[in-house]
Amino acid sequence: MSEPHATGVLVYLCHDTPLSSAKKLIDIVRSEIAGQPEIDVLVAGEDSKKTRIEGLQHQGVVNKVLLLPSEDTQLAVASADALSQQAPNYRYLVAASGQHNQVTLSRVAAQHDVGMLSDVVAIRGEQFVRPMYAGNALACMTTSDPLIVMTLRVSAFDVEPQIGDKAASSEEMPLSLTSNGVASTKWLAHHLLESARPELGSAEIVVSGGRGFQQAEHFELLEALADKLGAAIGASRAAVDAGFISNDHQVGQTGKVIAPKLYIAIGISGAIQHVAGIKDAGVVIAINRDPDAAIFDVADVGYVGDLFDVLPQLIDGL
Repeated sequence: MSEPHATGVLVYLCHDTPLSSAKKLIDIVRSEIAGQPEIDVLVAGEDSKKTRIEGLQHQGVVNKVLLLPSEDTQLAVASADALSQQAPNYRYLVAASGQHNQVTLSRVAAQHDVGMLSDVVAIRGEQFVRPMYAGNALACMTTSDPLIVMTLRVSAFDVEPQIGDKAASSEEMPLSLTSNGVASTKWLAHHLLESARPELGSAEIVVSGGRGFQQAEHFELLEALADKLGAAIGASRAAVDAGFISNDHQVGQTGKVIAPKLYIAIGISGAIQHVAGIKDAGVVIAINRDPDAAIFDVADVGYVGDLFDVLPQLIDGL
């Protein structure tokens, strides 16, 4: 289905991508993809559209900003249809790792009969590195597909912010909701939880709780510690499954993959799927009353003790 492609890159930004995250993704593309190709950006959704577009245009490294001004783009099938129409004009189609982007870009890859590179953590020329086996191994992959579709794990890249001299133009795109079965799907609403704390995926400090907290009310201790440290709150899958906190906070292979400078795991045993989510964290501190807990195997600093004794003292001491 796909035809020979140009050398450019189309970066897809879904409806809730913060401007700072969008800029870092574009900096990664410009820095890591060989040949300094032209970069176009497709911005989907109505929310913060004006702010994001102006911010990207002022960054000066983007050639063109394409607009999909519709809340229906929160449906992966709608975004994929629009992206698929644009894809033949590019060599690369790139987005940040995340559930919506993963589902959307895999649809585009299937429509063009090409492979999908997910959660790429490094780019070495024409080779792409991605984790496998819950992050316990790294696969170095190449592709001969004319269209390279991939999601990048943004936290794995360390690039300097870039400012260029391009005056990006913007172009609004019509979005057809009647093709590829989109008409049978309807978007009803989008509810975003507001929080004064840093966003879990980009926070420099994260404090996480596990089943050791025993019940949801005890997470107040974790919140008090997070307030002292200006940290985001995470949780193990066991804590989420037990109903201590919503799954928006889940860290791990089946939750959010994070890379804070400081990660404090409290009452968390250290299951493989959880550890896979903090592979790129800086310093890891673990507090657990079980000296044989697996979390101590990956922690830089470990403290064996009852969290209900340790946390109040720690909070008072900060």
